[in-house]
Amino acid sequence: MSTTESAPFEFLGDWSGQFVATAIHNGHDLRPEVEAEVVLPEEDRRREEDPHTDEIGLGIPARVVVHRSRFEVDLNREREAAVYRSPEDAWGLEIVRNPPLADAVVARSLAVYDDFYAQLGRRLDPVAERGPFVVFDIHSYNHRRDGADALEAPGEDNPEVNVGTGSLDRERFGPVVDAFVESLTATGTSAGPLDVRENIRFRGRQLAAWIHGRYPDRAVVLALEFKKTFMDEWTGEADDARIAELARGVAATVPPLEEALRRMAMA
Repeated sequence: MSTTESAPFEFLGDWSGQFVATAIHNGHDLRPEVEAEVVLPEEDRRREEDPHTDEIGLGIPARVVVHRSRFEVDLNREREAAVYRSPEDAWGLEIVRNPPLADAVVARSLAVYDDFYAQLGRRLDPVAERGPFVVFDIHSYNHRRDGADALEAPGEDNPEVNVGTGSLDRERFGPVVDAFVESLTATGTSAGPLDVRENIRFRGRQLAAWIHGRYPDRAVVLALEFKKTFMDEWTGEADDARIAELARGVAATVPPLEEALRRMAMA
């Protein structure tokens, strides 16, 4: 049962440094009043969420983990589009029983959105005051959309890790992005090197744009989309060993990123 009135998100770990991991599509919970309106089958809803992305970020000192489903409020969309009101908002999926949702229900979902960004700002302001910082904005994506028994999507257009930098000042922070890509690629996994490429399928969205807009000279948000090779996207079964490898790989990028930031400061 995913209905809940528990905290929609939480801030974890040590925020005294310059590295933060977020998992804003990790959640599956819904408020009871939203649960009552949602007709999308739970397995379909979970397939469009990003389970285990909180685990991929476990090695980063400061973390943000969202427990509410994107089907209640999508924190990676602009505020006016954060509550899915029609199938067009959600890949053609029928979400609610009698669209559109009542204005009062939408307002309470947007209150979660507003609270999230207000609290995130209060957390990041001291980080930015200390200097440049990196946010690992961790997501995942499906690559077997044609069915459980169908072939996966072609690898040339679907990297193992897509690094979205669409709203990043790449002229300024390009060396940091390059250091991340090189480090994560070199770290690899037991299955071999990771295919890590920039802006192939995704360029990042609201979280990255909001942070870059608030801290234009300090923030480096890497919008990371991990292909769901760490789980079966149709059954939901996780490959815990591979998740742990990915978490170690992400954590291992911190020293090269620290060095890249240090060199920038000296330039």
